[in-house]
Formats: sequence, C-alpha cells, structure tokens
Amino acid sequence: MSMNYKFNQNKKCEFFPCHKVNNPEEFNCLFCYCPLYMLGEECGGNFKYTAGGVKDCSNCILPHVKDVGYDHVQKKMMTVIERVMEEKIKEKYGKNILTKDED
Repeated sequence: MSMNYKFNQNKKCEFFPCHKVNNPEEFNCLFCYCPLYMLGEECGGNFKYTAGGVKDCSNCILPHVKDVGYDHVQKKMMTVIERVMEEKIKEKYGKNILTKDED
C-alpha cells in the first residue's frame, strides 16, 4: 500500500520552504501549521520561547521531515485530544471529572 497521504508538498507556496532545510525536495507541507504547538514543551520539536513567552518554532522541521514527521505527529495526537477534552470538561463542570483534579 502506498503511503502518499503522509507527504504533501506545495512548491507554489510563496513561503516554500518555510524553514531552512538541506533538501527542499523532501520538505513535507502536510502540517503547514503544527497541530502540536499547544503541547508546549511536550511537542518533541526544536523550539524556543521568546522573551515575551511566545513559542518560536522557526527552527523546528520535525513535522516537515518526509520519513518521520507524519508518524511523530500521529503519535502525539491522542495527547492533543485529551488536553482539549480536559479543557472542555473543566469549562462545563468547573473541574476535570475524568481525573482526580483537586481544583
């Protein structure tokens, strides 16, 4: 079975490639905006925080690496889903009813 769904490239994009890379032909645009940004330090990428506390991912190419980016993002997506669920439950009930939350 082909794995074409794991790789997408848009050479017509005015920002292509949006990160400095050695092999632009291997640059994966599938995750143009990283879905792992909200994980903060748990994303697994090469990022830093600015003096103002903003996460700067300009040096991170992990989601864009042809052979590993897709799999890395997929492994982390359950954590993203759980975080969003926790936030929504806290909004609705004032606390996380799925775990022992002492708020």
